Amino acid sequence: MELNTNAINWFEIPVTDFKRARQFYSAIYAYEMPEMEMGPVTMGMLPYDQNAGGVGGAICFGEGYEPSNKGTKVYLNGGSDLNQVLNRVESAGGAIVLPKMLISEDLGYFAIFTDTEGNQISIHSMH
Repeated sequence: MELNTNAINWFEIPVTDFKRARQFYSAIYAYEMPEMEMGPVTMGMLPYDQNAGGVGGAICFGEGYEPSNKGTKVYLNGGSDLNQVLNRVESAGGAIVLPKMLISEDLGYFAIFTDTEGNQISIHSMH
C-alpha cells in the first residue's frame, strides 16, 4: 500500500447562494475569495499555499451541489489558532455548533460551525 502525504487532494463545499457563501467565507478568513468558472460550476477558492504543496478546496455552486449538515465532514485549516476564524463565524451569518475543544496536546483543537448554506463544517488547529 502506498502511504500518501495527505488524505485528501481537494474538497468542495456545496452552496445554493454563491454570493452569500462567498461573503461568508471571505469574512471568516478575512480575505477576498477568488472566483472562477469550471464549466457549469462556479467556484470560490479557499485560502491555501499551493506552491508549498498545500491541499485546497472551494465552495461550489451548480447542478449536483446540495448543502447538507449530514454529509461528509470537512476539517478546514484554522491556522495557528482556530479562534481567529471561529470568532468571525456568527458576525458573517453562520452559527457555532461546538466551540473550540481540545482533542489532545498532540492532536490540537477543533470546533464545528454551520455556514450560511446549512453545511456543517469543522475547523482544526494545533493551538
